[in-house]
Amino acid sequence: MSAAWNAWTWETDPDTLRRDVAVAHERFTGSGRLSGRVRPVVGESWRRSALHGVDPDRTLPRLELTGPTLHAHRSAHPVSAAMPLLRRLLLDTAPGPQIVAVGDVSGRLLWVEGDHRLRSSAEAMHFVEGANWHESSVGTNAPGVALTLDHEVQVFASEHFSRGVQRWSCSAAPLHDPDTGALIGVLDLTGADHLASPQALALVRVAATAAEMEIRAQRTSGMLPAPRTEGDAVSRSGSAPGPARLRVLGRDHGLFEADGETVELSTRHSEILLLLARHPCGLTGHALGALLHERDAAPVTVRAEMSRLRRLLGSGWLASRPYRLCRPLTTDLDEVRRHLTEGAYRQAVNVYEGPVLPRSEAPGVAEAREELQAEVCEVLATGADPQTLLTWSERPEWREDPRVLTAALRALDTDSPRHAALRGRLRRLGA
Repeated sequence: MSAAWNAWTWETDPDTLRRDVAVAHERFTGSGRLSGRVRPVVGESWRRSALHGVDPDRTLPRLELTGPTLHAHRSAHPVSAAMPLLRRLLLDTAPGPQIVAVGDVSGRLLWVEGDHRLRSSAEAMHFVEGANWHESSVGTNAPGVALTLDHEVQVFASEHFSRGVQRWSCSAAPLHDPDTGALIGVLDLTGADHLASPQALALVRVAATAAEMEIRAQRTSGMLPAPRTEGDAVSRSGSAPGPARLRVLGRDHGLFEADGETVELSTRHSEILLLLARHPCGLTGHALGALLHERDAAPVTVRAEMSRLRRLLGSGWLASRPYRLCRPLTTDLDEVRRHLTEGAYRQAVNVYEGPVLPRSEAPGVAEAREELQAEVCEVLATGADPQTLLTWSERPEWREDPRVLTAALRALDTDSPRHAALRGRLRRLGA
């Protein structure tokens, strides 16, 4: 396991590390600058916490589930079937006092069990069932970072963003649906310094894997229902899902349309959805990173963006291992190609509102952009009628493309005034 995810090694002096990181935390919260002995995964989380508006001195988790709502949510969660196993693995044979917490994909704690004294003390920082411990809610903490990055991680003492949490240490691992690969929650061990040891992170990772295997075993035996498939998916309003569409032509920010809702995406999320639509069998984190960044792809960054996109779109859309779409998604690129194939050239020109995410520099998006431009030029130049070609040549993104102007010229009578205008434009371009 990469040392980036471990808080410290056995050779580390925890007290020295705690003091060094505390100094770096004071500097960051005072100036916004990172310095000193701070792991990159922690420093990046501090930056996200600040951007989310988390106050390191005042922010406490929100209590979002209580009473019957909490009980109903727990009963419906697939991890409920694995709780007896997790209790045997992490509580019955625990080498020391610790708290075991299980949260859902939103960061809300569903179970908080373990040492009674520790649990009573943890109530002061709202580490209780129903509280939301996502990174975006309360800042850097192991369950929240594990959900954000979809990776096991430790947070030790003063690495926590909120000062009220800095006497605690924790190790956490994400939980995935064993059949779909979708992120469904998080498993966390919280307590004293020993829960930031390499052994603790290995233990929580193994326990998370065991819980996933238990869910699969109970589904196989019929004790748990199978996960919902595409045909079972429902919209946020509770109705059956309608067609979903992604529009990225001539837009810097894609539009995602599904289930009667329209969401404007960031450029990065637009890129990710487009790439996943182009690779229906899925992409590994490294492959997706390479298509998003020409070099030095960072799997941690990809995980973080996928987690944010999953929260934005809602459940039932994205799966991991590999990253892939769980529901069909058409794009306006597909629509242009369909019109070209059917010979509906005017409709193709109308749908083609501009290049694919024109400001995107992601290699995979640039490839999609160039492919579509080449296809449109080739097909229209050989088959479109003169009026469609003229309309095409007047579109802003094509007005100075020699391929378009040449095709329109060939379709016009030489004595046409438009012919002369196009010749002049070509001459100005030096073509």
